[in-house]
Amino acid sequence: MKKWGKRIGYGIGDLGCNLVFSTMASYLMVFYTDVFGITAAAAGTMMLVTKFIDALTDTGMGLIVDRTHTRWGQGRPYFAIGAIPFAVFTFMTFYIPSFSSGGKLIWAYITYCLLCTAYTVVNIPLNTIVPRLTSDIHERDILVSTRIVCAMAGTAIVMSITAPLVKVFGNGNEAKGYLITMTVYGIAAMLIFFVTFASTKEVVAPTVSDEKKSLKDTFKGLTGQAWILFFLNLFYFSLYVVRSTTVIYYFKYNLGRSDWLSLVGILGILSGLPMLLVLPLLEKKFSKKNLMFFSVVLYIAGDLLIYVGRNSAVCLLAGLVITGLGIYGIFGVTFAMQPDVIDYSEYKKNSSVAGLIAALQGFFVKGGMGLTSFIIGAFLKNGGYVANAQQTSKALSYIEICFIWIPVVLCVAIAGLTYFYKLDGIRGDMTEELESRREKMIRKNVVVAE
Repeated sequence: MKKWGKRIGYGIGDLGCNLVFSTMASYLMVFYTDVFGITAAAAGTMMLVTKFIDALTDTGMGLIVDRTHTRWGQGRPYFAIGAIPFAVFTFMTFYIPSFSSGGKLIWAYITYCLLCTAYTVVNIPLNTIVPRLTSDIHERDILVSTRIVCAMAGTAIVMSITAPLVKVFGNGNEAKGYLITMTVYGIAAMLIFFVTFASTKEVVAPTVSDEKKSLKDTFKGLTGQAWILFFLNLFYFSLYVVRSTTVIYYFKYNLGRSDWLSLVGILGILSGLPMLLVLPLLEKKFSKKNLMFFSVVLYIAGDLLIYVGRNSAVCLLAGLVITGLGIYGIFGVTFAMQPDVIDYSEYKKNSSVAGLIAALQGFFVKGGMGLTSFIIGAFLKNGGYVANAQQTSKALSYIEICFIWIPVVLCVAIAGLTYFYKLDGIRGDMTEELESRREKMIRKNVVVAE
């Protein structure tokens, strides 16, 4: 039970993140265009610009974590530090001030940046802490899978109850409905981060400290495998944003099934649960590379089934289930690679750069999300999309490109990158070598103390 307390305590941290993160990915564009009152192009541009600003704060946060040494650990203190600002900035982002259109846009830029920064403060440590919680590879896989299941639960909550909550709390006023709903999510996330802080403990020390290294030397600790991980994150989260955002437009306008949106959210997310539950067992039998290839094939197959069977309810639902299995397989394998990549820097470069790796992951994730949101906004604009109106055939075709064909391209890119991943074959050697170094450090410290 103690192990599961740690696993769940760690995992629910991402549930807290996803209560807001998934809302931003799925509803923020619609909120800005249909409720807040700015154009799709302005919203897309804002998300692109602010994401690159936010990506820079990720890098700074990663360097801070690598240089943090407290009795609570390197990353763990920031769960408590970032909890309250996260809740406050969630409220501010969904508050609509009585400003001019220009003033509203400035408010959107500022509050969105603040919320993304608060997210960075809690999420970067969540990414770095796994190698410090345990050195057992299988236990790491369970921690990662637990985290993703919890993240999926957060996304499922957002996709299934956000629209009903907005309707209930707003009682005809969408602005009020969004504000109350997101305030509830923000407070819930804050409480969850405190639980994560109380439930985790960093027990595995790095074999080397980068505390006194220059920024230039710190970046030298990155390996080619780290850059593969960064681009995998970029393409995966681009896929996630495209799917999460355009599924609403596709089902609402192309298929005329607005009443399906809650069901679509549940099927598209919870369908990935079986994959996440069995992933730790699969990772004991198959390489991460092969599991990634399998997940990519699943997603493309489900995507094409939705396209071919768009007039069949059975095909649509089956396609959503299959793409759910595929996208969460990609997600799970990508995150399972991260502890190995962190260890590889210690093994190959004798450098502890967990924070920097997590930060650059965030840089590529948020840069990819911002660029993808910009592309979606541009597609909608060029296609002649008009909010809450009957769409032209051109607009419908552009929505289809976003929902069906861009994900196929992204999946091919993910498979191509994964081909160059090589840590499956040397994982055992890395573990043995790093454990040997830790034992030497312990013996050295004992001698010095004597």
